[in-house]
Amino acid sequence: MRVVVTIQHPGHVHFFKHAISELEARDHEVHVFARENEVAVELLEEYGIDHEVLAGESDSLLSLAAVQATYEARLLARARRIQPDVIAAIGGVAAAHVATVVGARSVVFYDTEHATLIKTLAYPFADQLCTPECYRESIGSKQVRYPGYHELAYLHPDRFEPDPSVLEEAGIDPEETLAVVRFSGWDSSHDLGQGGFDDPEAVVERLEDAGARVLLTSEVDLPDSLEPYQLTTEPHRMHDLLAFADVFVGEGATTAAEAALLGTPAVYVNTLTMGYTDDLEEHGLLFGFDGPNRHERGLERALSILEDEQDARWTWNRERLLASMVDVTDVVVETIAGSADALESQREDREREREQNEVLTTDETTIAAGSRPTESERDDEPLEARP
Repeated sequence: MRVVVTIQHPGHVHFFKHAISELEARDHEVHVFARENEVAVELLEEYGIDHEVLAGESDSLLSLAAVQATYEARLLARARRIQPDVIAAIGGVAAAHVATVVGARSVVFYDTEHATLIKTLAYPFADQLCTPECYRESIGSKQVRYPGYHELAYLHPDRFEPDPSVLEEAGIDPEETLAVVRFSGWDSSHDLGQGGFDDPEAVVERLEDAGARVLLTSEVDLPDSLEPYQLTTEPHRMHDLLAFADVFVGEGATTAAEAALLGTPAVYVNTLTMGYTDDLEEHGLLFGFDGPNRHERGLERALSILEDEQDARWTWNRERLLASMVDVTDVVVETIAGSADALESQREDREREREQNEVLTTDETTIAAGSRPTESERDDEPLEARP
């Protein structure tokens, strides 16, 4: 079986990394194509995943269309050469379009309800749409729901064990109270008009005043005053750090979900909410703040978490949640492999049908030929009987 996987974001690398290795271990041929993204490419190299970068980064929504067109054209050229059975992706705009052209089956994983543009461009062309059970929308017969989140493809306990050596790497005393902060960029098509914290400096100052050691990561440029707080560990160590933090405070839903699933209470400050952030909030692991005064309300919640010494609560909430969830890598592998198996079965059926048609055609030709008199037989016929 030949599989193409497309990567546009660092989270996509984490999501597919175990599935890629498992598919290859089953002797499937996997081709990985990416759009330029510094962290995503760094992660692909760190995990030893062979890949090809097909297009550069877009620096604005205006340039996104041109980059996407280039990416799709180059992906189509590669797919015509490879002739994949399945093309898989998160979001899956290019994957769904290219699969339609080359006759492959497209498997799209998604969890972001408000990404209207991506859904409009990808969903009509996709063969299978895999979403968490908490996804708010019903897509129809193409939809496959599973009990889990994207992040459980790489943070399920069967896949990930936090490494405490990250604390020494980051210069953190294990006895320190640690707050990890993340500020997001707002340049994605589905982030237009949205926002999170009003004042990054105030966030760091309030947490520090509460006695926390603050480490931050950001998708946007920050004031020079926050430079000393910037995280310097390698990107692939971020999950280790989140696991040992006392609180996560940030604007990014993915990182908030990662922290929550590792048992670290997450304060998510963003005007956007999704099915999975709501679900994690219901399980007492994430606290979302949108609307007016979200900055102040979010900070107050983060400070109350730091003051609360009942750490066992977060562990219990996590274990209760995980008991009802699956290893999402298993979902990814079985969905892709199952799609290919179905395609192979269809291909075999078509081949058998073609062979049967050839036999029938041959038999009909033989029968038809056998019903016609030979030349010698015609010579023996009376003249009046001849046509």
